[in-house]
Order: sequence, then structure tokens, then C-alpha cells
Amino acid sequence: MDKKRILIVDDEEDLRKMLRFRLEAVGYEVDEASDGQIGLDMARSNNPDLIILDLMLPKIDGFKICRMLKFDERYRHIPIIMFTARAQKEDEEIGKEMGADAYVVKPFEPEALLKKIKELVGRS
Repeated sequence: MDKKRILIVDDEEDLRKMLRFRLEAVGYEVDEASDGQIGLDMARSNNPDLIILDLMLPKIDGFKICRMLKFDERYRHIPIIMFTARAQKEDEEIGKEMGADAYVVKPFEPEALLKKIKELVGRS
């Protein structure tokens, strides 16, 4: 069986490393991007099975990336988990409007995130 590929787009290097470690430990392949432009380019070129996307990113914010991918026929099938410290209900609602499949607030429970990833990758 092919390994599922997950793209992490977050400007916090320590968080990306921790997520990579956890995800690779349970059998996922992981790509990382430290800013919005690199993340968008990698999403388009690598066609990952799922994207974990921070909202507050250098160059292009997560809302715009989500909208660009979800409104493009070629990429709309990719599940996107918005991953952010912004816990306001309005941010979550905007994320859903932009097409996000889930919204996880930092700090987060790693097991809850892994469960959400399995749910979304299983249906993609």
C-alpha cells in the first residue's frame, strides 16, 4: 500500500519537526513548507493526500491558500486542516467558508489531530 503524503505548512520550525516526527512514526510521508508561497507551490506540485495549514503565515495567509486550492478543480479533493492559535469562532467560520475540512486550535492534543487526519485521509 502506498504511504499517504501530508504537507505541513507552518512557519514554526519546532512545531513542523514535532509533527513530522509524529506523522512519520505512524507511517505517513511528510513534506514541509515554512511560508504560504512555498506551501501553495508544494501543494500544487506534490498533490498531497492532506494539508495541515497554519493561518498566520509569511507571504500568503492560510485562508488565501485554502481558498485558492479549494476553488481549483485540480486540488479541491485535498482535505485541509486549518491549524492555528486563533481560536475565535469567526476565524473557524471563515476557514469553513474558504473550504477547510477541519479546524484545529493550538495548543492541540496530538492524538486528536492524528484521529482527524485518519478520518480525512480515509475518505479522500
